[in-house]
Amino acid sequence: MKIPVELRLLIESGAPAHLVTLNRDGSPHLTLIWIGLDGEEIVAAHLRENQKVKNIRRNPQVALSLQANSKSAMGLTEYAVVYGDARIDEGGAPELLQRLAGVYIGPGVKFPPMDDPPPGYTTRIRVNRIAGVGPWTGRPA
Repeated sequence: MKIPVELRLLIESGAPAHLVTLNRDGSPHLTLIWIGLDGEEIVAAHLRENQKVKNIRRNPQVALSLQANSKSAMGLTEYAVVYGDARIDEGGAPELLQRLAGVYIGPGVKFPPMDDPPPGYTTRIRVNRIAGVGPWTGRPA
């Protein structure tokens, strides 16, 4: 699915992103992550093989929510929920984190704040469906 320009702008604004993956027992695992775009994929980076990385390797189904700083015509806080399939690529985490740090922390910051960080992992999410309240849904609010 092509990511609508309105959702692209929300992602690029540095809105906090909440990622839901599924644990082995089917229960949800929720975490706050930094995200960006690479073409038609949403990307995130992780230095360690943490629970979300393990969960995505086992089950690629994910959900991602982002809250906007805007209100709908009805006065509702706008937000996007992205449902998609994710995959884990080896490496690239320090470079992606450095790029995203400029959005989430500010220009000129060094992140990760360590010498010689591990290559880590990159998550790539292909968007299947978009829900929520806002112009990215294609529905009037």
